[in-house]
Amino acid sequence: MNKKTLTSKGIIDSHCDTVHYFTGEMGEYDFLNTNNLAQLDLPRMEAAGLKVQFFALYIEPEYKPAKALNRSIQLLDAFYRTVEPCYERLEVIHSYNDLLRVNNQGKIAAVLTVEGGEALEGEIAVLRMLFRLGIRVLGLTWNQRNEIADGVGERQTGGGLTRFGKKVIKEMNSLGMIIDLAHIAEKGFFDVLMLSNTPVIISHANARKICNHHRNITDQQLRALKENGGVVGLTLYPPFIHEKTPNLEMLLNHFEHIAEVAGINHLGIGTDFDGMEGKTLEGIYDVSSLHLLVEGLRSRGFKESDLNKILFENFLRVIKEIM
Repeated sequence: MNKKTLTSKGIIDSHCDTVHYFTGEMGEYDFLNTNNLAQLDLPRMEAAGLKVQFFALYIEPEYKPAKALNRSIQLLDAFYRTVEPCYERLEVIHSYNDLLRVNNQGKIAAVLTVEGGEALEGEIAVLRMLFRLGIRVLGLTWNQRNEIADGVGERQTGGGLTRFGKKVIKEMNSLGMIIDLAHIAEKGFFDVLMLSNTPVIISHANARKICNHHRNITDQQLRALKENGGVVGLTLYPPFIHEKTPNLEMLLNHFEHIAEVAGINHLGIGTDFDGMEGKTLEGIYDVSSLHLLVEGLRSRGFKESDLNKILFENFLRVIKEIM
């Protein structure tokens, strides 16, 4: 890889689903070595210039609602057992200062996310205990309704934050946890922004103006995110890029549109690697191909200072403010 394709800061990726490979349920996979299976592993992350990776504990629908907490603990255990042997190369961080220390030591910083508030099972005490176990980001919903709010799959009902959901937001603000609104219905999205006293993230989504998918973000939401100070991580998942021709050029259109509507300070990357159901973006098949995205952004006229913000500094700002 030509060093000119990389940025000076490195990359923060706000979403991957690779932890499911750590369980052994997806086939033969070794995180510490290069794999043909999966889109991400430690050697490829290092080669791609990853400095911070958000690892999602995604709770599959079949575990909801009764076994959601149990499943999240299974995934968390699989994660810790997998990364324990590579402490000299990757470390779970609990704070902004941890991130700086880990990166200064030449290691990748791992941020743990629970994707789906079903894991709380309606208990604030569970949120606090997950925090003690190292979780620093919570995706309030997946696509379904839960005790916190409606997901985008229930968007027609117009449901927003529940009373329990409002308690969750206040407690997350108090603990120093990052709120992820990637899958929440619009009413809940705006409810959270009215209530939260910290910036939020949208870990993996694109612009609905460019691709009219219900998981993508409207211009109204983007303007509200700018006012909140939050960041959206643009995803490589093809159905969120274009209905007919999901390619790199169409993805770059999303970057340009969001930069125009929300501003360069609110734009990041949330690849969704290993959560794409086999629908990979042509040319960017795994983490080792991210340099092609960087080259594409340069070709669209993004300056080096812009690239550093998109790839690293914007999410770093949110981490610093909250963690």
